Amino acid sequence: MAKKLVSTESRFEEYLARLFEVVGHADRQEPLRAYVAGLLLPGERKSVEPMAARIDPRHTESRHQSMHHFVADAPWSAEEMVRVARDWALEQFDRHGPVEAWVVDDTGIPKKGKHSVGVARQYCGVLGKQDNCQVAVTVSLVNEVMSIPAAHRLYLPEKWADDRARRVVARVPEDIEFQTKWQIARDQIARLLEQGVPIAPVVADAGYGTTTDFRDWLAAHDLVYAVGVQSEVTDWFEDAQPSPPKEWTGRGRPPTLLRRTDDSKPMAVAELALALPKGAWKSIRWRGGTKGDMRSRFACVRVRAAHRDYWRREPRPEEWLLIEWPTGEDAPTKFWLSNISAETTITDIVYLAKLRWRIERDYQELKDEIGLDHFEGRGWPGFHHHAALCIAAYAFLVAERARLSPPAPLAFLKAPPVPRGFRPRGSPSET
Repeated sequence: MAKKLVSTESRFEEYLARLFEVVGHADRQEPLRAYVAGLLLPGERKSVEPMAARIDPRHTESRHQSMHHFVADAPWSAEEMVRVARDWALEQFDRHGPVEAWVVDDTGIPKKGKHSVGVARQYCGVLGKQDNCQVAVTVSLVNEVMSIPAAHRLYLPEKWADDRARRVVARVPEDIEFQTKWQIARDQIARLLEQGVPIAPVVADAGYGTTTDFRDWLAAHDLVYAVGVQSEVTDWFEDAQPSPPKEWTGRGRPPTLLRRTDDSKPMAVAELALALPKGAWKSIRWRGGTKGDMRSRFACVRVRAAHRDYWRREPRPEEWLLIEWPTGEDAPTKFWLSNISAETTITDIVYLAKLRWRIERDYQELKDEIGLDHFEGRGWPGFHHHAALCIAAYAFLVAERARLSPPAPLAFLKAPPVPRGFRPRGSPSET
């Protein structure tokens, strides 16, 4: 057992050495070590001061100052930190198969007040409703067994992006302009392609997949996708197809654009689903769960996306429309479009579309155990530095779990003994 623990400790030191290269100046190495250790050690709060108290209870104030400066002010690249963490975890992916998907999503962090960078009243997935929160757009590398965030960037609402005074106070970089979430995801994917990350199909929910420009961009970059779409998205199906341009009469320019006619119109995917015969629906299992198999009813048909194709000269390529209609529901509940090969089985398409479940567990653990949503600073650099360090801590855990089954505890990380009578600031009074 001792040999296993020493091996884990030596890997942690090797990992830290790679992270040290990101932060540059040697004076930042000890705060980095303390921050990552603080995130990995048990504790209810993973903001700077409680971590400083756990790491160095005899010198909490000085330790707090060094860690706070490191995360809030020091000039190092959060994006590069995530890259190093991602690559460390990727070294262990092959133990459990290749990367099977790049999953695009966003994660919300509820906030009070209006001064934290990017905070606004917007949809927060954690709360399941509109509320005051920050939202980060993410891309994760996923297979059935493990996953790791590979990109993480704050969504800056348009009101924030246009507010010069708030930008200055929150230290938002000059080159950051307003982008929609799908545009942020597009740029993240482009950088992953540039960095040579193993390519896999892109999976996303309807918040991204409904945007035709996003799907068109993925297809233009030869990326396979399986993305959710909203029920009102329209498609051409079976005999209903766009009509060719009108015949040229000899006057003016020859017509070149597709047409829709009274006899040939696209259908909303919800309407299309209701028109399918009973035999089109199949019960498909996509994975095992804690309470048994995860199973539902699905149909899969070939369609062409119809969005504004009257401005196009040729129809979009055929692709799959996947529809889920769980037993007991009055109507279909979810829809996906996928440009995966026409020979792909419905079982494989369902598996790919549903692979997004992996990252929900990631972000629950990143928040509950690592402290992704515990940062109390208000600035752009601090938000991204803290998130990058959380991902770095999580990447080490993911890699260790991939190595060992079951993984050994990180027993080499031990908080020092607390001095007699020590009580960190904010602790409840004794009764």
